[in-house]
Amino acid sequence: MTTNRYLRQIQLKEFGPEAQQKLREASVLVVGAGGLGIPVLQYLNAMGVGTLGIVEQDVVERTNLHRQVIFTENDLGLPKLKAAANALSLQNKDTRIVLHDTFLVKNNALDIMGDYDVIVDASDNFATRYLVNDACVILKKPFVYGALHGFEGQVSVFNLDGGPTYRCVFPSMPTASEIPNCDEQGVLGVLPGIVGSFQALETVKVITGVGEALCGKLMLYNSLENSILKIDIPAVTENLNIDKLASNYQPVSCDHSVEIKPEALNSLMKGQGFIQLIDVRSAEEFQAYHLPHSRNIPLDEIVKRRDELEPKFPVYLVCQSGTRSFRALQCLSKKNTHFRLYHLEGGLDAFKMYCC
Repeated sequence: MTTNRYLRQIQLKEFGPEAQQKLREASVLVVGAGGLGIPVLQYLNAMGVGTLGIVEQDVVERTNLHRQVIFTENDLGLPKLKAAANALSLQNKDTRIVLHDTFLVKNNALDIMGDYDVIVDASDNFATRYLVNDACVILKKPFVYGALHGFEGQVSVFNLDGGPTYRCVFPSMPTASEIPNCDEQGVLGVLPGIVGSFQALETVKVITGVGEALCGKLMLYNSLENSILKIDIPAVTENLNIDKLASNYQPVSCDHSVEIKPEALNSLMKGQGFIQLIDVRSAEEFQAYHLPHSRNIPLDEIVKRRDELEPKFPVYLVCQSGTRSFRALQCLSKKNTHFRLYHLEGGLDAFKMYCC
């Protein structure tokens, strides 16, 4: 270990060489290399964490650049995993970077997470958060939570030393209709950097034991007022004793008849008949990966372009996780269209897991 590199933090009497050595020996998995994950990765890498794992399968889009500051315009279209790893290696060649080119799903979560000391949830969807929580309880690993909503952020440390879990704050996943539309919710560029930096700080506390981690507390940060509020979280015994993953981590639809399972859609695609398959993700996401014979009509264009749909055939709507496709179904239904509408349960994440 090059001590000169970390001299300024080693000089802190509350930190010292002992804490630095703990960082060097630690392994941290960061789930998501987006707005929250990037500052977490950059600071943990700079501070000397020995092993950093990254779970990611998205590509760099132009709309990422205002907040995911590790990427440049030269990275557009590249896998985030590759672009982030290249930048981190230039920042600190001594860090061991482990790349997991996948989305975290039920079938791989325990295997991937089992190799790390601390899990940082830097995802942007409820399905992953509940999956990370349950897997951490089963594996008895702490995880550092962060989330954004509008101009506010949340940070906490769950499942640490018998402390509360994510489900102690949010017992069950919201339904699909209660989840904000990811295409309509904006984010101020600097906010993920602030919240992600808080996550990096909490991760360092968990590893080194320096300071007091946010275990048993939910920190709420308001960027417009620059105010911080901490809420006590009581531990709920039943949430500390999860021994198996849930059967499904996708948002619950209010009308299950409008869903089609990945296996059923796969069978339809292999058939000889015409299938009207509409991908409602962004054009950049569609270009990076899409199902055969699918057409791209982004969610924010689906209503005004509904005349492009053929009413004689069912419409199968797909997105990455199933949230946007359900929103598209709702939007079309509200316009009193006469289409037979279905959306893919679990989205492309589930389809790739079960059918590819």
